[in-house]
Amino acid sequence: MRVPAFVICLGLLLVDVASAADSLNVRLIGHCETPGHALSVAVSGNYAYVVDMDSGLRFISIADPAHPFEVGHYATQKEADGVFVRAGYAYVTEWPSGLEIISVADPAHPTEVGYYETPDWASSLRVDGNYAYIAEHDSGLGVISVADPAHPVEVGHCATLNIAIGVDVVGDYAYVADYDSGLVIISVADPAHPVEVGYINPPGWACDVVVSGEYAYVTESGANALRVISIADPAHPVDVGHCYAAGATGVVLGDGLAYVAGVADGIRVVSVADPANPTEVGHYRWPSGDSCQVQGVTTDSDYVYAACFYRGLQICHYYGSGVEETPSSEVQIAIRIATFVRGVLMLPANGEGRKATGVLLDAMGRKVLDLQPGGNDVSGLRTGVYFVRGEPQAASPKPQATYKVMITR
Repeated sequence: MRVPAFVICLGLLLVDVASAADSLNVRLIGHCETPGHALSVAVSGNYAYVVDMDSGLRFISIADPAHPFEVGHYATQKEADGVFVRAGYAYVTEWPSGLEIISVADPAHPTEVGYYETPDWASSLRVDGNYAYIAEHDSGLGVISVADPAHPVEVGHCATLNIAIGVDVVGDYAYVADYDSGLVIISVADPAHPVEVGYINPPGWACDVVVSGEYAYVTESGANALRVISIADPAHPVDVGHCYAAGATGVVLGDGLAYVAGVADGIRVVSVADPANPTEVGHYRWPSGDSCQVQGVTTDSDYVYAACFYRGLQICHYYGSGVEETPSSEVQIAIRIATFVRGVLMLPANGEGRKATGVLLDAMGRKVLDLQPGGNDVSGLRTGVYFVRGEPQAASPKPQATYKVMITR
């Protein structure tokens, strides 16, 4: 999703004074640069679809997240802005106007199948059922029938007070991030006659929105926040909590976490398990000299995919805070395990020559594999951070050590 030029300028100012790169529970796994300026990203299967403002839609293989590479591209009719991928089609919004529908059944050879000229700048979109719901800046929300992808046609429209930038659709409602007017809730039970039913105007400038259950999660660039809004009663949305997020633009949800993109602050991971108290649990900030303004973000629950204005696609991994390495003073006997593992994880004898056994845990503490003495095949596991926990010895009440390892391909 492209943000207004003055928000990008704000990001540029903030980047100049940003601190050096640092991270908390998040690491950079891989990256693939694009020719121009990356604005948004969608993921489907083994591909990331990156909108590059200057060169259209880029198709990047993420089968190996540590080594993504471009397999094809499509030059859009106008400057690309947002993307949504479903059932073999990429729906691309464009500036200064337009919705382009592209067949991506073969990412190496994409082809256009349909086009619709929107009345205004088409920013972001969601496709639900036979309809594409588009945030059309000054024109509000547009409802486009895509039942026949070759002939998209507008069937409904609802004006908003300000600048419609972000949109999500759940059930009979569309939720629009309407910049200075906050969150606007529109009934789309009848797509031909969408009608506003409620709104809330928090302190900041609403840039993006994603909905889950009874809550809408809204990024606010001006207030530097991720805001949580109860939508249990769509006619009367209520602000229930917020979390600091500098220069917040895009947001996506996954496994009780909100991943927030920031034009000046990289990626923040926010726990929304308690919607009234969203809490940052991780972040990744690129060095200020890298000028990596994160414009859009998505996730497949294993990795976080960021569209960075100057750096293309960046792939990160949130490994959580569920498990920590055991301090040496608290362990019984140390065993030596390689920090980086490819294919086979060796579990050698412990310090007294006894055969060691244990379990392999993911970053959230869930058991992935029982480990036996010697070699253990981990070639089928995803790249990422894991923990080896030794089985306790009967001779001592103390547990064996817990070691952090990085499994790679």
